Parts: sequence; structure tokens; C-alpha cells
Amino acid sequence: MLKTIKLLLVLTLSATITSYAQTAPVSDADKATQYTQTITSRADKIVAKLGITDQAKYKRVLDVIVNQYRFINEVHDARNAQVADIKKQAGDDKTAAQAKIKAADDDLDQKMNAMHATYLLKLGADLSAEQVEKVKDEMTYNILPITYKAYLEEVLTLTDEQKAQLKAWLIEAREHAIDAESSNKKHEVFGKYKGRINNYLSKQGYDMKKEGEEWQKRIKAASAKQ
Repeated sequence: MLKTIKLLLVLTLSATITSYAQTAPVSDADKATQYTQTITSRADKIVAKLGITDQAKYKRVLDVIVNQYRFINEVHDARNAQVADIKKQAGDDKTAAQAKIKAADDDLDQKMNAMHATYLLKLGADLSAEQVEKVKDEMTYNILPITYKAYLEEVLTLTDEQKAQLKAWLIEAREHAIDAESSNKKHEVFGKYKGRINNYLSKQGYDMKKEGEEWQKRIKAASAKQ
């Protein structure tokens, strides 16, 4: 009986400690440490794919990417906090709020454009053009090559000029997506450009619904042969 009581006390104490650990507030310092670990891990996965054998160079590139992730987060967080404050103070005056929000967005764009150029220069100091392209793709989940390949497979009769236009828009989308604050925002950027591409192809005479249906048939047929 005594052993049972002791066991129950141990289990209760363990559950209490676990519950406290789950509900205890996380300090700002702990949050900062966790975020640094997250972006460092994310950046390390990117740099690991670049084939860098020089450890000093590896570390420099890693630091550049980590600092860019941190900058992007800080600038967007500041903008979001500013917009939240604008909306709170504006009340029902939507017109005034919209004007101030636009000013905040314009300021964000200026900061991001300047840092974007600086970031690419820093990468270029240690990486080849091909490696810089790899970093861009990795930072945007390889949406560019995946999407471009999908269009080529979906629309089999694209001309060289049309392919070039698609590629140019996807490259432009990637440049903006690099600076987006989250995975969802990065995908949203590409989504807007894919809408532009679909409109362009429709004006070029393609029935995109039919092209998509035929593409799915080819995928199913290929899968059936395997």
C-alpha cells in the first residue's frame, strides 16, 4: 500500500512538473535563442547544398543568410506592429488609416529593396552566380524551377519566346518572394505571378483549362505504365 502511495505521489509530481513546463511563460531571451536556432538550422540546410569545402567560407555564407532571415523578420514585425497601432488609433477613419498603412508599406519596400541588393552582394563575395541562384531557390522552396517545369509539361507547344517570358516572370517573383516574411507569403507572391502567366497564355490563344486536363491525362497514363 505504501509503495502504491509513493508511486502515485511520484506520478502526480511528474505530471505537475510537465504541466508547469508546458504552461510556464517563455522569456524574450528564450524566444530570441529559439529563433536564432531555427534560422541557423534553416540556413545551414541551404549552405550544405552549395558544395563549399572551405570552412571559413561556409561560416561566412551561413552568417550572411542567418542575418538576412533575421533582418526580414525584424522589418516585417516592425511593420505589422506599426499597422496594428495605426488601425487601433484610426478607429472608424478608414481613409486616414489606409494612407498611413500605405506609407508604412512604402517604407518597408524601401528597406527591403536596399537590404536585398546588399544581401546579394554579400553572397556574391563568396559564391558563384550559380550558387547564388541556388540560395535564392532554396530560400523560396524551389517554387521557380518546380513551377517552370510544370508549365513546360502542361503546355507542350510553348514557343521559345513564351518560355522566356514565363521564366522572366518567375524570376521576378522569386526576387520578391525571397523578402517575404513567411512560407505562406512567399507562395502568395508566386501565386500572383502565376495568375499573370495564365492570363498571358490565355491571350496567346491557349485554353488553360483544356491544357490542364490534357496534362492530367498524360500524368495518369504515365503512372499506369509504371
